[in-house]
Order: sequence, then C-alpha cells, then structure tokens
Amino acid sequence: MAPFYAMTVAEFVAEFGLQGQDVFDLEWRLSEGEGALIAARTGLALKTVQAMTFREFGPQVRMMIARKNRSPCPHCPENLHRKADALPWRFRCPVHGVEFRDATGETLSDRFGSDHFKKLEGHAEAGATYLDAWARGAGQQDLEALEVLQILTARHRRASPPNVDEQPRMSLRDRRDYHDFLTTPILRQALTVIVPEYDQVAPVLAKAVRPGFHALAQGSLLQCFALTVGVGRIIEDPVQWVISVMLVSDAEGQGRVRQAVRSWPLPLRRSISARFWRAEREETARQSDEKAARQRQSHKYRTIQSHKYRYRIS
Repeated sequence: MAPFYAMTVAEFVAEFGLQGQDVFDLEWRLSEGEGALIAARTGLALKTVQAMTFREFGPQVRMMIARKNRSPCPHCPENLHRKADALPWRFRCPVHGVEFRDATGETLSDRFGSDHFKKLEGHAEAGATYLDAWARGAGQQDLEALEVLQILTARHRRASPPNVDEQPRMSLRDRRDYHDFLTTPILRQALTVIVPEYDQVAPVLAKAVRPGFHALAQGSLLQCFALTVGVGRIIEDPVQWVISVMLVSDAEGQGRVRQAVRSWPLPLRRSISARFWRAEREETARQSDEKAARQRQSHKYRTIQSHKYRYRIS
C-alpha cells in the first residue's frame, strides 16, 4: 500500500504509530488494534485490511512466504508484492495470466517446451489446489503435505556421478579439464522418477532439492514447479507412484522410501506392500525374458556365409 501513497514502507508504518514494527510480522499476524489503525487512516474496512495478511495460513507455512516477489510478472510494477505471488506453488500472474520468469528471464514453457509444459500444468494445478487447502488447514486428505514432500525428496539410490546422458558433449580435452564435474556425486531423489520431465531439463548439479518443507521454501522456480507437479501426481495415485520409485531403487533407497511412508495411513501401506510384491515379480520376469531373448539373438546362425566375401575380408 505504501507506493500508492508515495511513501516508503518505513514512513507508511510510522504514519500509523507503528514505527519499529517489522512489516512481515504485521502481514503475518495483524492484531485487531493494529488493523483498526490502518483501516481508520486509509478508509478501508477492517476485514479488507485483514484479508491482505496471511492470518488464515498455518504457522508451518510462514517459512514459505516470500518477503519479495520470487519471480515477478513482467507487466506488474516491481514494487508491487501480491499476496498470491508469495506462495511457492503459483507460477502465473493472477492479474495478467503470464508465466513468471526465473533469474535468467526464462519461463517454464521455455525450459520444458510448450507442449510438455501444457501437459504438466494440469498436475501442477492439482498440486497447487492441494497445497492451498493444506496451508489454510481446510480439506485435508489422507496424506499430509510433509508426508508427500518426504517421498519426493527421499534418496532412492546412492549418490553417483552424472550419467552419460546427463553429461554435455565434450571433447577429450574438455573432459580432462572438467574431470571434477564429471566425477561429482549427485543425490538421486524420487522427484526425478515421479517427474522425469524435470530430470531431463534440470541442471545436473542443481537437480537435488532440499528435504521437506525447505524444498518449497528455498527452491528455484523450476524446482518448485517440479515439486508441485510431483505433489499433484502423488495425490492422484499415491500407491502406484511409490511402487514406481521402489522398483528403480537400490536396497538402501527402498529402506528410505519405506521409512518415508511409515506415517501413511495403514490401508495405503498395505496396498503398497501387496502391489509392490506383484510388481517386483513381474519386473523380474520381464528382465528374465529380455535376457533370454538377447541370448537367443546372439546364438543365431549367420545368414551370410564368409565364403561370399572377398578373400581375407570376412
């Protein structure tokens, strides 16, 4: 509100007799008296002033509220901080409808490609709806937000250097120069399994996200979008996605995933155990069939005999 009155934030707060007050504290929990002071001087209704605060959110959400715009809209004034933009699971300006941009000026559709981004937006919207309801303490489902984030940030495999498909094309000389990069162990998290699109476009050394709520509170625009998509997918089918992660996990990773789902409701855990046993048998049978097929292929007789080639060439 301060720029509207051509004042700095400090001058604006002091005008109400609230000098020395932290603005973020006022936005988080504005008392009735403080709200009445602002309402009386601005001519706004007390309910309108209170609606500008984050009072309807639970205390665990406070760490996720951004003091400034995370990724500002190119059409909004720089000093305008909208309430909807303060949450890490919003990726479009609510007024102009345009995508937010990261620090490099790149949008999410630029990173994923327009077609892939449109497909992911549906899952992101489902995840944002769930997180909004959780933040306000309304419409709780079987899973808490922390339980979902623990699965997404769980390490399902041992840390390892970049795979061949993760490495950029380099000459032998460049490989020698960037030896430290090529041998740097990278955390392998379930997020890359549940949202493989993120695994394909994220920078190699910046794929890993922080555990728990810190992933959303301190993640980049790309990381927060991938986490929101992952939340949407898990909420739609939690059992299937957990099984998908466990099938590609190593022994230690499976133990971490089981530890992460230990607080889930008992019916979901039973479904995971039963279906994972069947899925593991099917996966083992499929791998055995593929191995047998490769062996049969390698033992086939040559259809072109050596005597049909020139001397010493066959």
